[in-house]
Amino acid sequence: MNGSKCWEVGTNLKGFYAAQFGDLQRDGGHELNKWEGYLDWRNKPAMRGHHGGMLAASFVLVVEILENLAFLANASNLVLYLSKFMHYSPSSSANIVTNFMGTAFLLALLGGFLADAFFTTYHLYLTSAAIEFMGLLILTAQAYIPSLKPPNCALASSEIPCQKVNSHEASMLFTGLYLVALGVGGIKGSLPPHGAGQIDETTAQGRKQRSSFFNDYVFCLSCGALIAVTFVVWMEDNVGWQWGFGIATATILTSIPNFLLGSPIYRIKIPAGSPITTMFKVLAAAIYNTCKSKNPSNVVMGMGTSPSSDSTETSKAEESNTKLEVPSQTLTEDLKFLNKAIKGKPVNPMLQCTVKQVEDVKVVLKIIPIFMCTVMLNCCLAQLSSFSVQQAATMNTKIGSLKVSPASLPVFPVIFMMILAPTYNHAIVPLARKVTKTDMGITHLQRIGTGLALSIIAMAVAALVEIKRKRAAVESGMLNSADSLPISFLWLALQYLFLGSADLFTLAGMMEFFFTEAPTSMRSLATSLSWASLAMGYYFSSVLISIVNNITSTFRHTPWLSGSNLNHYQLERFYWLMCILSSLNFFHYLFWANRYKYRTTNSAD
Repeated sequence: MNGSKCWEVGTNLKGFYAAQFGDLQRDGGHELNKWEGYLDWRNKPAMRGHHGGMLAASFVLVVEILENLAFLANASNLVLYLSKFMHYSPSSSANIVTNFMGTAFLLALLGGFLADAFFTTYHLYLTSAAIEFMGLLILTAQAYIPSLKPPNCALASSEIPCQKVNSHEASMLFTGLYLVALGVGGIKGSLPPHGAGQIDETTAQGRKQRSSFFNDYVFCLSCGALIAVTFVVWMEDNVGWQWGFGIATATILTSIPNFLLGSPIYRIKIPAGSPITTMFKVLAAAIYNTCKSKNPSNVVMGMGTSPSSDSTETSKAEESNTKLEVPSQTLTEDLKFLNKAIKGKPVNPMLQCTVKQVEDVKVVLKIIPIFMCTVMLNCCLAQLSSFSVQQAATMNTKIGSLKVSPASLPVFPVIFMMILAPTYNHAIVPLARKVTKTDMGITHLQRIGTGLALSIIAMAVAALVEIKRKRAAVESGMLNSADSLPISFLWLALQYLFLGSADLFTLAGMMEFFFTEAPTSMRSLATSLSWASLAMGYYFSSVLISIVNNITSTFRHTPWLSGSNLNHYQLERFYWLMCILSSLNFFHYLFWANRYKYRTTNSAD
C-alpha cells in the first residue's frame, strides 16, 4: 500500500512538471529566450540571460562550504565521542563510524535517483538539509543534556567500570546519526548536479565554466573540511562536544537561507521520470526479442500478428522525430545486443523502446567499468586516513613548541587540495588548452587516470616512510616503547601530498565525467556514483584488512595487521600490497579508458 502511494505521488509530481513544460512548449512568444526543459523556482519558464550562469552556480559553491563543514565537523572526530562519552569499545566505535560514513555516501545514489525521477535538485536539497538539521539537533541535545547519555567515567580505571549506553540512549544516538546520513546523501546527490546544471554546456565558454565549476566545488569542499578538522575539532576536544554539534547544527541551518538567496536566478531541470525503469525496459525488450528470434514459431507468429500500419507508421515517425531532434542519435555498433530492444513488436506496449533510450542505456553501461576502477583509489584513502593517524601517534608531533594532535593529520591533504585546485584551474588547464587546442585541455579520463597514477606513488611513498619509521624505532631501542619516536610526523606529509593530489584529480574528474557523459534524464544519479565509489572504497578497505590478516595468520603466527603495538605490524608490506593492487587497477582502467568513446559534446539530449 505504501509503495503504491509513493508511486502515485511520484507520478503526480512527474505529471505536474510535464504539464508545466507543456505550457512552455505551447507558448511561442519568447520561445528562443527560454531554457528548454527548465523552470524557475516558481515553476515559470526559465529565461536565457536571467536564469542560470556562473553567478547562480556560485551560490551552490558557498553552500557546499557550509554543508561539508557541518558533515565533517563531527564525522572526523566521531570515534572519540562514541568511545569516550557513549562508552562504546574502540572496535565498536570504529565500526559505527565506518557504517555511518559509508551509508551517508551510498545514500547519495538515492538522492540522485529522486532528483532525476520525481523531485528537482532544488527541492531535494532543501528537504535533505532540513533532515540533516533535525539529526544534528538530536545529537546536540543528547550531548548537552547529561540525562540523555551515560554518566562520565574514567576509561582507564578498572575499579569503577563505565556504564554502558542503554537502549533509549542508543536509539536516540542512531536516530540522530542516520537522519544526518540520510540528509547528507540527499545533499550529495542533488547539490553538485544543481550547480553544474546552471551552466550552458552548448557553448565552448560554457564547457570551460562547467569544468571550472567542478574544480571550484572540490576547492570549496576542502575549505569546509579545513574549518571542520581544525577549529571545530579543537572546540570539541577543549570546550565540549555540545559545542561541536551545535556549530554543525547552526551551519547546516545557515546553508538553507544561503541556498535560497540564489532562487531568483536558478534554472531548475524538470524531472524526466525514473531512469531505472528505462534501463530495465530496454534490457527486458532486448532479452525478449533475442529469445523470440531464436524460436522460429515465435518469428512466424510475430510476422502474422504484426502491428497495424498506423502503429508502425507512428513508431517510425517517433524514431524519425528523434533523429531530427538529435542528428547524432542513431544506433551504434557498441553493445549490439541492446539494439534488439527496438526490433519487432513488443510483447507489451510498456516495452516499446526508442533509439534514444537504447543509446542512453549503452552510455550508462559503458561508464560502469570506469566507476569500478575508482573504488581502489578510495580504498587507499581509507587506509591512509586510519593507519596514518596511528603512525603519527607514535612519532614526534611537535612543530617548534607547538604540539599537533594526530587527529589533525587530514589538514595536510586538505591544504594540498586547496593549493592545487586553483593552480590546476588557472595554470595547468590554460596551458593544456593551448597545447591540445581543445576546450577541455585535459580530458575527464586523463584526469581520473592521473589521480589513479598518483595513488600508486602515494602508496609507495607510504611504504618507504613506514620503513623509515620502524628503522628509527629499532635504532633508538624503542620498538616496544609507547613513547614518541625520534622522527617527525611531517614525513607523513609526503604521502598526503600525492594522496591529496590524487583525490583532487579523480574526484573532480569523476564528477564532471559522469555528469557530462550521462543522459540528462539521469545526471544526478550518475554524478552520485562519485560518492558511491567513496563508500565502496571504505567498505572494501575493511574487507581487505580482514582478508590480509586471515591469509597471513595461516602462514605466520601473527597476522600483518594485528596487535596493540603498531611497531610490530607489517604495515610496510601491506602498503606495498596496496601499491601492487593499485598498479593492477591502473592497467585495468587503461583497458577501459582506451576503448571509451565520448559522447558528442554539444549534442542535445
